[in-house]
Amino acid sequence: MRTFSAISGLPVFCERTGERLGTFADLYINKQGQVAGFLLDKKGLFQRDLFLPLNSIRSFGQDGIFIHVDEMVKEEQTDELYPLKQGKRRFYGKPMMTLEGEKLGLVEDVYFMEEMGTIIGYEVTEGLLADLTEGRKVVKTNSPLTVGEEVLVIRIE
Repeated sequence: MRTFSAISGLPVFCERTGERLGTFADLYINKQGQVAGFLLDKKGLFQRDLFLPLNSIRSFGQDGIFIHVDEMVKEEQTDELYPLKQGKRRFYGKPMMTLEGEKLGLVEDVYFMEEMGTIIGYEVTEGLLADLTEGRKVVKTNSPLTVGEEVLVIRIE
């Protein structure tokens, strides 16, 4: 199990050549609430960010991420996906509510199983004061998330 914040900013390497391809920049979530892939930030003036599908990841390490082969890196095709941190449709900072109408807080991070892309929990904040006094909450779920324009709806069993 990993959190996005633990791997954000890590270098990404090609397994075959050992070449550093860029930096792990964001995580993409599909409508079913699963990790679909990642954003590779290719530093440079004329370099475009690239989308890495989940199945292209060979291994996650503490100091870097390896992908199968550089040919598996595809240009960003993320119209049906939601970024965690970047862009207008991002999950970060979006309110999370239960089906019963209880506001849980704002999304800060996700916990996921890297092999399958299954999100097993969301870290939410109720504000700085609550974070300092109580800590952030981790909302665990086995059910898919409902993604709305203004709110994320979660079913808690």
